[in-house]
Amino acid sequence: MVVMKMKFPFEKRVKLAQGLWLLAWSATIAGAVTFSLGCILKTELRRRAEVMDNSDVHIVPNTLMIVGLASLGINYFASKICQDALDAGRFPRWKTFFKPYFAICCFFTVLMLLSVIMSYVMRGSLETSLKVGLRNGIRFYKDTDTPGRCFQKQNIDRLQMEFQCCGNNDHRDWFEVQWISNRYLDFSSKEVKDRIKSNVDGRYLVDGVPFSCCNPSSPRPCIQYQLTNNSAHYNYQYQTEELNIHLRGCRETLVNYYMSMMNTIGTGVLSVFLLQCSVLVSLRFLQTSMEAVAGNENTEIETEGYLLEKGVKETIMEYIDPVLKFLLLTNQVEEGTPAAGAAPA
Repeated sequence: MVVMKMKFPFEKRVKLAQGLWLLAWSATIAGAVTFSLGCILKTELRRRAEVMDNSDVHIVPNTLMIVGLASLGINYFASKICQDALDAGRFPRWKTFFKPYFAICCFFTVLMLLSVIMSYVMRGSLETSLKVGLRNGIRFYKDTDTPGRCFQKQNIDRLQMEFQCCGNNDHRDWFEVQWISNRYLDFSSKEVKDRIKSNVDGRYLVDGVPFSCCNPSSPRPCIQYQLTNNSAHYNYQYQTEELNIHLRGCRETLVNYYMSMMNTIGTGVLSVFLLQCSVLVSLRFLQTSMEAVAGNENTEIETEGYLLEKGVKETIMEYIDPVLKFLLLTNQVEEGTPAAGAAPA
């Protein structure tokens, strides 16, 4: 059963080829934009790699860069086909090229759609990665003399100032770790000794936060130590006071930042996907309408073009069957090799 059969007079075929040429070059530019968006997202993710536990979320920019590059090649060949479609003598040379070309096009177009879907559904993976990464970053904040961690303090401070956040979930995360290095503690002080003895792990825990948590918009000078001690500060109530430090956790802030970026990119790539589908459908109509001209002396005859020569299921199986046969043959060869080797023994 032929799907979407249409009649194409000579003038209509010419207009289709010309319009498709413009559409192909538009899709080529869109492919370059897709690649650029993938590079931008990749760069932004790498900038915060020190507060991410894994790189699973990098699958989104990696896929965008792959489909962007593939789109450049796919649409370049589409534009060349359109030029040759205006000359009935040159078009037949593409006949053997079309089947693998459309298979590759469909694969990368589906991959582009998957990249759009992933840009919306990676929130859980991103949040988990940031949760563990930020927790480790806060824990190693004090290790400025430890190789491999000496820049952790600088990275966390810059992160909290740039994104106006504090801690992992909130500022209270700093209460649970020793973020002041032993190098700067006076162990002869009674207060230091008492604090270290007050917990099982022997850590110096304080109800304070680093300076990078301070909110510069607050009219009150920053209170970053003894945050829970109302008597330590004048006219201060920890439970009711609007603290002059950033209250939002960095995990929530970074998740919102990256998801906003990925959702925006996903919307843009979705429009590129629709454009790419238009190119493939138009090219298929052009191919089938021009094939009817081959072998005719009169190249200006009216022809018929269609999207699929058979039904959707039959067309899919036509492409899948050779792959399945190849895999089956490979499997049989691998199974037969040991048996052949054992025979001489």
